[in-house]
Amino acid sequence: FSKMVVDAVMMLDESTLPLNMIGIKKVQGGALEDTVLVPGVAFKKTFSYAGFEMQKKVYKNPKIAMLNIELELKAEKENAEVRLDNVEEYQKVVDAEWNILYDKLDRIQKSGATVVLSKLPIGDVATQYFADRDMFCAGRVPDGDLQRTMKACGGSIQSTVHDLNDETLGTCETFEEKQVGGERFNFFYGCPKSKTCTIILRGGAEQFMEETERSLHDAIMIVRRAMKNDSVVAGGGAIDMELSKYLRNYSRTIAGKEQLIIGAMAK
Repeated sequence: FSKMVVDAVMMLDESTLPLNMIGIKKVQGGALEDTVLVPGVAFKKTFSYAGFEMQKKVYKNPKIAMLNIELELKAEKENAEVRLDNVEEYQKVVDAEWNILYDKLDRIQKSGATVVLSKLPIGDVATQYFADRDMFCAGRVPDGDLQRTMKACGGSIQSTVHDLNDETLGTCETFEEKQVGGERFNFFYGCPKSKTCTIILRGGAEQFMEETERSLHDAIMIVRRAMKNDSVVAGGGAIDMELSKYLRNYSRTIAGKEQLIIGAMAK
């Protein structure tokens, strides 16, 4: 673990060494020795609808769209009221809902994005749409993971699909979805904007992994401190012993009762 922690901190930006760019993910099962350091961003696969199994699991140099919008049809509020005179008008309302959704999906596809991440849900229609066009999507991505992906891969989190271009889309060398223990994880390797890494912790009991995470956090903080300040202060009472020796020697140069006072202080 010592080498892993040092490697993790060395991967960060040397000027700031931001702690939030080291992600620690816990996966139950396996041995503690199975813990791995990922040179990039990794987070647990989110809930997905039917159709995700048709999506590709590996992309080279993908463009990544990071969104904060829902890509699914929403049920109306209970108190919403739409008054219609005939069936054709009802069909127009239904068509309008579908057209709004498909317009969003078309804009995302035309932007050139191949990996779509969103904080909010991505529904079954959108999942199938992306699968048909060789695109990968993940909805309900935790905010912390999306922020880390944005800082690492560039781009920005968009709350509309109208401004998707090369400036707002992120990129990385390789995107991959892989199995880790009983979970599937999304991996982003070769992130250009920021140096980041993820430690995937393996282990048996939950309490054991929590304790390991705390120990890892302490180790990371120590390595960061050592890299920022390379002067070392000896511990274990070494400073007190040195002071005692200095005062004892100094007391011998002074005559009278003062010598006894300084000698007592040295003890």
